[in-house]
Order: sequence, then C-alpha cells, then structure tokens
Amino acid sequence: MANPLDGEAIEDLGRYIKAQREIARLSVRHLARIAQVSDSYLSQIEKGRYQPSAQVLTNLAQGLNLQPDVLFRMAGWLPAPCGDTVPGVEDAIRRDNRLTESQRTALAQLYRSMVDG
Repeated sequence: MANPLDGEAIEDLGRYIKAQREIARLSVRHLARIAQVSDSYLSQIEKGRYQPSAQVLTNLAQGLNLQPDVLFRMAGWLPAPCGDTVPGVEDAIRRDNRLTESQRTALAQLYRSMVDG
C-alpha cells in the first residue's frame, strides 16, 4: 500500500476530500478531530501537500460517511472496478441534502448517461 502518488494525483485526492467535507458541511476542525489528526495536517492534505496514510484515509472516510475503498482507489492503492465512474460522484449526489429525491435520481441518471456514453 505504499504506492506514492504523483503531485497531481495527491492534489486530486485532496480536492476530493475537501469537496466531500464541504458537502457533509463539516469544518476542517471537526473532520480533523474525527480523523484524529490536527486541523493543519488535514488542511495540508486538502491542498495536496501530503499523502495521508491508510489509517488517516480510513478515519477520513468514516468521518465523511464514505467507504474507505473510495479513498483508497483515489490514492491508487486499489484498482478501479471495470466500468467504474469517478469515485464517489454518485455517492455525493445521493448525500446532498440540498436536492430532492427526484433531483438526486435525475442527476445520477444524467451523470451515468454521460460517462457511460
């Protein structure tokens, strides 16, 4: 699992974690507390300056109500399943409380139709 990410992949992982935190309406401080890291360390992860350990990713996934394998795939530690879409997009749509159920369904179907061709 010690597969180091390149700079762009680390930045993508950090942006994804930040986006999920914002969707969950969690502060950096609150998520850091859940993940058992300092706020400054979480902030650096979100900026793509540090590659978190497997334990930190597991804790972040728990705090974001995600399956750890979503973050592990983004970290390059697990292969993407065949035909997989961008990790967590549909999960994020389902969890966005600003949308009605019918909007979530429509948006998820639209997303699938666009990525599946």
